[in-house]
This record gives sequence, C-alpha cells and structure tokens, in this order.
Amino acid sequence: MVQTLNTQLRRIPVWLVYTLGALYPVWLLYQGLTGGLGVDPVKVMEHALGERALQLLILGLAVTPLRQRLGLNLMKFRRAIGVIAFFYVFAHLLVWLVLDVQILSQVWADILKRPYVTIGMAGFVLMIPLAVTSNNWSVRKLGPTWRKLHKLTYAACLLGGLHFVWLVKGFQLEPLIYLGVIVGLLALRLPKRSKRVGAAQKA
Repeated sequence: MVQTLNTQLRRIPVWLVYTLGALYPVWLLYQGLTGGLGVDPVKVMEHALGERALQLLILGLAVTPLRQRLGLNLMKFRRAIGVIAFFYVFAHLLVWLVLDVQILSQVWADILKRPYVTIGMAGFVLMIPLAVTSNNWSVRKLGPTWRKLHKLTYAACLLGGLHFVWLVKGFQLEPLIYLGVIVGLLALRLPKRSKRVGAAQKA
C-alpha cells in the first residue's frame, strides 16, 4: 500500500505543488472580493493563511518521521512545503499589516505589547534565512552549515504553534492539538535515552 502510494507520489512534479500553493491565496482573495468569506473577509483570510502555513510547517516536520516509521516518502516535496509555508506566513503578515491594522505605529505597538504578535513575528524572522537558502546553490555553498541553519525550522514551527494558542480567546482545543502535534514531532527527533547512555559509557 505504502509502496504504491510512493510510486504515485513520484509521478507528481514539484512544480505542480508550487503552482497549487501559489493559487490558494489568489483563490482566498477572489473569495473575499466576491463576498465568499462572510462579513469579515480580512479576518477570515488572515486566519486561513496563518493556519495553512502552520499545517504546512507541521507537514514539513513530519516528512522524516513518516519516512522512517511508515515508509511514506515525501522528501521530494519537503523544500516546496517549506517555501510555500513561508509564502503563506508572509501573505498572512501582509494581510494583517495592510488590510487589518493599516497604521504603522499601531503595528509596532502590537509587536511590542501583544505576546502572540511578538511570538508570531519572531517565528517569521526565523523563517527568512530558511526561505532565502532554500535552493541548490545555498546547499552547495553552505555545506554542512546548511543543515544546521535549517534546524531553525523547529523553533519557527514551535513559535507558530504558540502564536496560534495565544491568539485565540478563551480555551479552544484546536490550537492545543496543533501545539501538541508539534511538540510530539520535535520529541521524535530527540536522541533515544539508550543511545545517550551508550555514548556516555563509551566516553
């Protein structure tokens, strides 16, 4: 079953993933302009872009565990997933800046005074070098440093989950589920205790 799925996935060109990813914000904008997003299209658009970005970040984190534990190979699409996630975060930020807040002084005040905005901006800043270096030239130029740099993904994803939790008012289960999944995926990357003990004994 998994091998059949992997075979089908190999037939999907990466450019198609990029294309579909680019079309989603365009479709949201069209829906907003034509009344398809309800009475507050700006908030709906802002929330939708942020949530899709977080979902893609989680999917990017899940690529390695899915391959190691289930044999499902999404490595071909991991870079595209990360780039599209950054694009959605950037679009989410633009909607907030240009269509929601609009006043530059208020934007700065929100960044300083509202913890969920501060955390969200910190996550976005961490994603900038990841997006800039998501190309073959950077992989060759940076060498082993490239892998170390891209571990910033872990922090960016965790900050994104915390941003969502702090953003909502009152107790809501959905953001906590996202954060729990992120923490779980990060925990899978921790070295196993037996390996740590073995390494310590050898030392």
